[in-house]
Amino acid sequence: MDETASDKTLQDLARQLGAMAVAGHHTLVTAESCTGGWIAKVLTDIAGSSAWFECGIAAYSYESKQALLGVRPETLEHHGAVSRETVLEMVSGALVHSGATLAVAVTGIAGPSGGTTDKPVGTVWVAWKRRGGYATAEVFHFEGDREAVRRQTVEVALHGLMRLAG
Repeated sequence: MDETASDKTLQDLARQLGAMAVAGHHTLVTAESCTGGWIAKVLTDIAGSSAWFECGIAAYSYESKQALLGVRPETLEHHGAVSRETVLEMVSGALVHSGATLAVAVTGIAGPSGGTTDKPVGTVWVAWKRRGGYATAEVFHFEGDREAVRRQTVEVALHGLMRLAG
């Protein structure tokens, strides 16, 4: 992964993913916290993305994660927003609340503040799921400023969706 993926790199990945989605008859949904809709933006920058992009949900607050993605209050209370448990519920909720066949969810601490000893700035959980399948989640510890953390998250999210679509 290129730590400082350029806009062109992200655009190329999105274009490849779109072609894979069309070939596999997939549609995509994103559930984004720390990226604030950046994954959806990159995907919808591609002309013709309406053929394979279903929707994007940017859910920052606990309340929005619960209302829009079905994250359980107990999950947030016991594990916090930046956790494996939360991102798995986010990705599953994204599929439940959309007609898409593939989903990605991200939650993390992009900084510059908000980090803790257990969850330092740059900690990001990403989950992927195919409708009817099992979700997978992975934690990343990205370096750099807020934009760098978010950009790396978008890149990782796209690569994971490509694995699912392939």
